[in-house]
Amino acid sequence: MLFNSFAFALFLPLVFAAYWWVFRGLRAQNAFVLLASWAFYAWWDWRFLGLLLVSTAGDFLFGLRIHAAQDKKRRKAWLMASIALNLGLLGTFKYFDFFITGLADLLRSAGFEPHLPILGILLPVGISFYTFQTLSYTIDIHRRQIAPTNDPIAFAAFVSFFPQLVAGPIERARDLLPQFERSRVFDIDRAKDGLRQMLWGFFKKVAVADTCGGLAGAVFALDPASASSVTLVFGALCFAFQIYGDFSGYSDIAIGCARLFGFNLSRNFAYPYFSRSIGEFWRRWHITLSSWLRDYVYLSLGGWRDKGGRLRNILITFGVSGLWHGANWTYIGWGLLHGAYYIPSVVRGERQRSEHATWRDLPRIIALFVLVTISWIVFRSATIGDAARYLRAMALNARVRPWELFDWISLPVWIHVALMLGVEWHCVVNCMV
Repeated sequence: MLFNSFAFALFLPLVFAAYWWVFRGLRAQNAFVLLASWAFYAWWDWRFLGLLLVSTAGDFLFGLRIHAAQDKKRRKAWLMASIALNLGLLGTFKYFDFFITGLADLLRSAGFEPHLPILGILLPVGISFYTFQTLSYTIDIHRRQIAPTNDPIAFAAFVSFFPQLVAGPIERARDLLPQFERSRVFDIDRAKDGLRQMLWGFFKKVAVADTCGGLAGAVFALDPASASSVTLVFGALCFAFQIYGDFSGYSDIAIGCARLFGFNLSRNFAYPYFSRSIGEFWRRWHITLSSWLRDYVYLSLGGWRDKGGRLRNILITFGVSGLWHGANWTYIGWGLLHGAYYIPSVVRGERQRSEHATWRDLPRIIALFVLVTISWIVFRSATIGDAARYLRAMALNARVRPWELFDWISLPVWIHVALMLGVEWHCVVNCMV
């Protein structure tokens, strides 16, 4: 079920009314939220609800086993079982065909004719989000950072909570799970704040992302060699605002929706297009994913303590970030490109800037936005070769055809983009970050 759908417009008020005025006790509310969340997920394809149930039940039991085990080897064995379950499901349904196809191409280049099986399975929606969420639960228990819950309903509701189930934020158990274990009281001011944030999210999703997406799709469908630089630049800009409006809009809707039910979700975007460095960008872009990768990938590899392998760890972490987004070499290339952007700041020992941005920072902001937009071309392209052709044509096809400006300047679209950027710039310069 999509947030911007008629079904959700009916689903949300019905669930909201029943949650606050029919199911009043804590356990009753948790059970109702769980059933509503399963219905929300099953609306898309009920068959994949089984994967969510397997992941939920498995990590609930693994968490208890890890906590109860006194022997380090036994604790690690239970953790490895949790990792194997989650990455096994994720790898099978999201990456199996990608790696099998890559292996087949490699064997063909060596002169063989492989006949390897392709599953052709539809990708389960949200699997990357809830897999990382349940993985962090068992890893944190293994690290003795949290204790497991004994309440299977609360845990299942934490994993399946419908506002953030399919598109994040990726919540940690230490932040969200305790909210399912304490009573909640309706707060009209919190509900109003939630509705305001949902409306802003819908604006970014519908007025910005969806409209920019139409223009971006039209440009990326062209043969780059036949298009001018003006057209290709417009296409790249449209996709940059499309993906930001889409990701951050969904996060705002999720956070606002959760507030209607008395829950606080983590902030996921903090005006990233007004960053002044690539490090600052990744502290503002998809924050819950960035922090997850830092805590469970980068630091597990040795992080900054392994000076000899620090740059390697950065590239691996950014590569995993790209792969998390999708099973395509363009996503991995996008991640590695951001890793390459990031490494010079590490070599220079660049420190985090705490002061808020001002008008004097605009040259740095614009320069970084150009680099990020170039990376979005790689992300959006079907293949690495297509991305290279797009970038080459954008740099070389500099012929000026003024009428093309009227093809791509859709006044309502750019008014919406300007409004979004204006509001966010006001927030940035007033230190509302």
